[in-house]
Amino acid sequence: MARKRGPRFKESRRLGVNIYGHPKAMKRADGSFNRANKKLSNYGQQLLEKQRLRAYYGLMEKKFSRYVKDAASEDGVTGDNLIKKLEKRLDNLVYRTGFARSIRQARQMVVHGHILVNGSKIDIPSYQLKIGDQITLREKYRKNNLFRENFLDRHLSPISYLERNFDNFESKLVSEIEIDEIPIEINDQLVIEFYSRK
Repeated sequence: MARKRGPRFKESRRLGVNIYGHPKAMKRADGSFNRANKKLSNYGQQLLEKQRLRAYYGLMEKKFSRYVKDAASEDGVTGDNLIKKLEKRLDNLVYRTGFARSIRQARQMVVHGHILVNGSKIDIPSYQLKIGDQITLREKYRKNNLFRENFLDRHLSPISYLERNFDNFESKLVSEIEIDEIPIEINDQLVIEFYSRK
């Protein structure tokens, strides 16, 4: 399985947004390598937004373009469809729940079998959750200091579509995802325009 392994902070500075949510990611960002600060053509702006969205969810191009194609084949606004599909990935919702501090860490937890969905072990990061699905940290990992600190000691902003249960180390996808609530900075229309050129 192909993975992104490059330096995270450097990528954040290049794309001009803190895509990993780390407090030190933009510490050395003086704008000199930020593509957004350069004069970009329409194509350049579309490419930059596409790269940003890909980076937020940690996906390689082949997988990402497949999500775009699937989103375009469904009813509704293609950009909204795309972001909702990406947001419903298991690794992303493990991250949003607070079990992990990054998408990379969340993906590793899923692949290593630390996460249950509706009581069953799912080790596929791209698994699509449905409304009503429960994500649970397996009991034998609840005493792990890193996972406990991630979930119990961090103050995360509440998200209406995720309901957290701190006593049972679990969360539940309780409603349809609201685009306005997703904590990312992106112009999804530019992403769709990028792929419509092909």
